[in-house]
Formats: sequence, structure tokens, C-alpha cells
Amino acid sequence: MSLFPLDRLLKRLVTHGQLTIQDASGQTHVFGSAATGPAVTIGFRDAGLVRRFMRSPGLVIGEAYMDGSYTIERGTLREFLEIVVASSRGREPKGFLARLLRGAEQFRRNGAERASRNVRHHYDIDHALYELFLDADLQYSCAYWRDGVTSLEEAQLAKKRHIAGKLLLKPGMKVLDIGSGWGGMALYLAREHGVEVTGVTLSVDQFETSRRRAVEAGLADRVTFKLQDYRDEPAAYDRIVSVGMFEHVGQRSFGEYFANLDRLLKPDGIALIHTIGRMGPPAPNNAWMNRYIFPGSYIPSLSQLAPVIEQQGLWLTDFEMLRIHYAKTLEAWNERFQAHRADVAKRFDERFCRMWEFYLELCAAAFRFRTLVVFQMQIARTIDAVPITRDYMYRGADAAVESAPARRRGNIAAVVSDQGDGRADPGRPRRRATR
Repeated sequence: MSLFPLDRLLKRLVTHGQLTIQDASGQTHVFGSAATGPAVTIGFRDAGLVRRFMRSPGLVIGEAYMDGSYTIERGTLREFLEIVVASSRGREPKGFLARLLRGAEQFRRNGAERASRNVRHHYDIDHALYELFLDADLQYSCAYWRDGVTSLEEAQLAKKRHIAGKLLLKPGMKVLDIGSGWGGMALYLAREHGVEVTGVTLSVDQFETSRRRAVEAGLADRVTFKLQDYRDEPAAYDRIVSVGMFEHVGQRSFGEYFANLDRLLKPDGIALIHTIGRMGPPAPNNAWMNRYIFPGSYIPSLSQLAPVIEQQGLWLTDFEMLRIHYAKTLEAWNERFQAHRADVAKRFDERFCRMWEFYLELCAAAFRFRTLVVFQMQIARTIDAVPITRDYMYRGADAAVESAPARRRGNIAAVVSDQGDGRADPGRPRRRATR
């Protein structure tokens, strides 16, 4: 009979792959089967690790890796997290296992001051860090891996094209970019579509970098960046785009977010919200992620978003769920991070490196083996703001693809041109949903 405190739990948990634990006393404990997945051996270096783990598993699994309390003796961190995450695939964990995978969460409102503090925690670390593992345009969100796309740069460009196609842009339109990052999306839309963009961010580094990039690109007359909360923006816009920002809104602020979206959109305006989502019932975030990586964040389920959009009287005119795309993006980021790991260690320390690689690998595993996905929500204020078919979304993206795929697509563009863009008669009265 095993006296190892985690024996009973891990016998139930490890159903994918084989996990071998060498405890601090030198004893070896084996769980699962190598026939079902990767085989990984971890070594416990701290006699008190099991006790800490039993107290707060969702937090300690990451903390212990950061401080070296356990090490990967055989296999890789990616394979270890695959075992942990994939073993629970297909069932909603309960009890201790739920705490292991998700941890505890306090759903506090992210007011302006707290939101600013949370953003600075992650995005104002060191600009050089992000340049080491992101693409040249500093796109820090899920890329779009179209068929045939193999590089991170191509996939991030495809993401920008895909989003632009859903925005139905016309030259001269005014666009608001909520959570504008390092400016790549705003600059792309202004350069490629002739629109005027205002980007808002709470990150000082992102704000300063974006303004410099706009000047260097010769687009400062068409792209303006502000260091401010989106809730303080007074103007109304033809289009709103928000990529990778909604995750920071917080569950208690969902209603406030969509009320401001409604306020900031012109009557015939369109918004495109790109956010991490959960394909499953609502659940708290992982405790380690909330403490060390994204404080105040919350990953929504569709069942939480749809009622809020409905209550605001907005139209969810298109919804797309991107699967696996973010896993591929995170894996590409980690590959670049590992190539520059020595540089990161010099700028920070080994503990930071272990924290960052745990973050990238844990997220990749969650997108590949659990229920994390990306939602792209197209939202309008009126029923006829967008065409009634989806052909228009792909015209811009398809035009950038070589001629062979174009032949396979046929004459979609010509059909759309002949039939119009699907909008209702401009003179038709518009009816707002009842509040």
C-alpha cells in the first residue's frame, strides 16, 4: 500500500500518458501508461512540496516549477502539461481536480484604476522581451493559420486581413481600436484601407511605441493613440475593433463593456471583438495565471456573453470560433522565446524564464487539449448594418492569395459586385431594439 499522499489522486487523474514522480526521499511512483501519451518523469526537490501542493494545487503547480521545487527529469514541460491538461479532457473536473486545473477566483470589478494596474503588470515589463518572441509587427494575440500558412508572420498578417474583412471598411471611416497594443492593427487598417484610427491603451510602453511607429510609418495624420481607458472615449465611430482586450474586462464588467460599445458605435456602426473564450460552462481562471501573468482577467463562456449582448439590444451578426489557432501561435512564441532564453535570463533571471515558459506552455496545452478557444464576434446596432451573406468577409483576404486558390474560389467577387453588398435600402428606416 502506497503512503505517497498524492497516490490516490494521481491514479484517477493520469489517464493520458505516463507520469513518474521521484519524491524527495528517493522513492519512485508511476501513474498512467506510456501507451496512451507521453512519458514524463519529474523530480521533487523539496520535501514540503506535497504539503504545499495539497493546500493550493492550482497555484503551486506553477510556483513550484518557477522556483525549481520540481524539475523535469525525462520528457519536456510541454509533455508534462499535456498529461495534466489532457487527462481531464472531455469531462468537467470537480473537487480537488477542479482546484488543480483552475484554482480560485475572486470576481471583482475592474474599475479604471485597477484595470490600469493590471495592464501595467503584464505589458509594461520590458519592451525588449516582447520583441524577442513576437512577430515583427508585435501582434500579441491569436494568429490565423490559413491553409498553407507556416510562419508566424504570415499567420499574423492573415489574422489582420481576416478581421479587416469582417469590418466592412471604406476609406475615410473612423475606427476605434480598444486595447490597441503596440499599434500594429491600427497601422494596418489605416495603411491598407484608408481609414482614420484612434487607438486606446492603458500600457505606457504600448502607447509610446505605437505613437513612434505611426510617425515612422508616415501615418501620424491618420492614426492617433491615446493613453486612456476606453470608457473615457467621448466620440462615436463607424467601426470598433478590439483584439485580445476583452479578456481583461472581468466578469462583473461585461455589461459595462457592451453598454460602452453601444455608446461608441454610430447607428449603422459595426464592431469586431476578438477574445479568448471557453467552449464549455463558466469557470474561474487558473489561480497561478491570475497571480503571476494576467491579474484581473477572466475567460468568458458564450453562455455569459450572449445574454449581455441581447440585453443591450445589440445584434450578434456573426460569430466564429477559432480552434487550435492559439495553440499553434503559443507554440510558435515559445519556440522563439527558447531561442532567446539566455538573453531573457540576462535581462531578468532564471525564475522569470521558468515563469514565462510555464505560462506559454500551460496556455498552449489548454488551447490544444481543453476548452479554450478564440471567439470573433461581429456586433452591430441595427439588423441591416452588414450583408446577409458572408461572401464579403473573404474578398480582401482572398485577393492576397495566389491565383491557384483564386481559381478554386470562382467568381464570388463578381457575384457580390453584381448583386450589391447585401445592405438594405439606405432610405429604409432603421429600428433599434427595445431597451
